[in-house]
Amino acid sequence: MPALLICGDPHGQFDGIVAAARAVLPVAVLLLGDMEAARPLHEELSGFPHATTLLWIPGNHDTEDCRFYDNLFGSELAGGNIHGRIVTVAGLRIAGLGGVFRSKVWDGRSLSRFLAPADYLKVCGKGNRWRQGLPMRHRSSLFPSDFQTFAGLTADVLITHEAPDLHEYGFNPITMLAQNLQVSAAFHGHHHQGLAYPGDVWHGVAMRQIVLYEWD
Repeated sequence: MPALLICGDPHGQFDGIVAAARAVLPVAVLLLGDMEAARPLHEELSGFPHATTLLWIPGNHDTEDCRFYDNLFGSELAGGNIHGRIVTVAGLRIAGLGGVFRSKVWDGRSLSRFLAPADYLKVCGKGNRWRQGLPMRHRSSLFPSDFQTFAGLTADVLITHEAPDLHEYGFNPITMLAQNLQVSAAFHGHHHQGLAYPGDVWHGVAMRQIVLYEWD
């Protein structure tokens, strides 16, 4: 039976992920954000099984320090970023949505002033730009356009950094995304809690927790 490993926010510690991947040999390992990699991600995961696909989404901490940012987005594993994408692994369609809601961009509850990053860039001021684009912090901020990219699509599994509104600090757009994608399972990190929500679709994954997901 094929299997995935879903890994809660590593916050700089990767040995457990490598050990679990080598023991289980899943078809893919999914990282839920907040890597805080002190070295390029491919170095942090040296020893990772070659036959296992690594997929990840960014968390809020990954855009709070240029070292963390470059060690993730500039690593040899940067192509594993599935934020805003659906990829197919062993016949399973996996959707990813990284980042968090930030009130200066969109609080996730009221209407947003900015549909997409380009709209924010028009008003943020050139002095606030980072590397000629969005401020580093807001490269993990959620915009309505991040959700619109999934319009009309379906998936089997969804991974997010933010929680659905089943969590006391969660958000309805995350809940609606899972419903619109018609996923059978969804996993979030960020809150460092291992949670099973009513309905058996959503699961909260604790910091550094590793969850096995199998399907027929």
